[in-house]
Amino acid sequence: MTSSQVISAEAKQVLITNDRGGYTVPTEGLYPYQWNWDSAVAALGFAQFDVDRAWVEIETLFQGQWDDGMVPHILFHKSDPGYFPGPDVWGCLGPIPSSGIIQPPIAATMARLIWAQDEEAGRARIAALYPKMLKWHSWIMRWRLHRGAVCTTHPWETGRDNAPDWDNTMQRMDASDVGEYTRRDTQHVDSADRPTKFDYDRYVKLVQIGRRLKWDQAAMLAESPFRVADPTMTFTTLRAARDLRTVGQALGADTAILEADIKRLEAGAATLWNPALGSYDSRDVLSGEWAGCVSNASYLCWFAGVENKDMLARLRAVMERVTYPVPSNDTGAESFDARRYWRGPTWAIVNMLIGMGLADMGHVDEANTLAKKTGDLIAEHGFAAYFDPFTGSAAGGGTFTWTAAVWLAWAGGN
Repeated sequence: MTSSQVISAEAKQVLITNDRGGYTVPTEGLYPYQWNWDSAVAALGFAQFDVDRAWVEIETLFQGQWDDGMVPHILFHKSDPGYFPGPDVWGCLGPIPSSGIIQPPIAATMARLIWAQDEEAGRARIAALYPKMLKWHSWIMRWRLHRGAVCTTHPWETGRDNAPDWDNTMQRMDASDVGEYTRRDTQHVDSADRPTKFDYDRYVKLVQIGRRLKWDQAAMLAESPFRVADPTMTFTTLRAARDLRTVGQALGADTAILEADIKRLEAGAATLWNPALGSYDSRDVLSGEWAGCVSNASYLCWFAGVENKDMLARLRAVMERVTYPVPSNDTGAESFDARRYWRGPTWAIVNMLIGMGLADMGHVDEANTLAKKTGDLIAEHGFAAYFDPFTGSAAGGGTFTWTAAVWLAWAGGN
């Protein structure tokens, strides 16, 4: 076998090892449950060698959908008392024990891509999923918009837990009464690579607020101190709307509402352009304050079908500045930290979404370069959660499902 084939075999084994029968954990030990957007990426990875298993992954995710349409960010399929915060902390009442927040809604995009590989046999599978995906999209449009941009109500929702985007908002929060708790993450991973206790106290505080309000969205809208319009949520929701429209049209559904949603989200995406920064940025909708952050999420504009020549110039510059783009934070920012989670490291998952968008929008050279650099990174440093953008040094564990899936579905062929 060639070296690429060997890595592909190893990537396949990572997915199989992390398979728990119908759903895949992000990695053994640190994350023992089904995470929403991790699972969607896992499905695309499975589709490269077992398309039935790919469909099952997404179908299992939607088994946890709440009656109102929300799809939680974690489904607690099996008890794991050592994990914090577990279902007893969240206090949610969905069909499967779960968290009370969401994650970037990329499941619709991954389902459409899987259907493209399984067009005839997969028609019934995606037809059954379509109304569930549409219901989740409608939930986001109802509860999370501000001036057309999609808001997050917890840093965990974006998947970018400790990104500098949230620093200003978190500084204003009082978490002095959260009480004692034991983190699981720092028992598995070097604490220097993870969010600080200051951050984690506020993560827990937001969970406590949600539980007190019984995860009532209207009450949370009125009372929660954390509501930030974010590029991750806005761009992935816009892309999901486009993919749902494509699927709906192919199934013969009326997509007029989706057409209107796309226009509304496009207008919302424009409100995330920070002219002083020259980048898409997060903004606190309660204070009106810009985060002042150029993150890897800022480059998801093409994934959403939004062209921007200034962002393209930025991307070209960053791909020359670091060995392994795209860093999760501007390398010139005061808050940049090459190893601390979402404050600097490169993430293969976000690279894939950026690369897919670049290719879709005709930026083939940039897309190919990013795929090759990401492929080189994984080939040289393994299936880690994230990597130092300068040295490639791996962090966060070495057998991550979505990094293996990224290799199989996107980076491994370059």
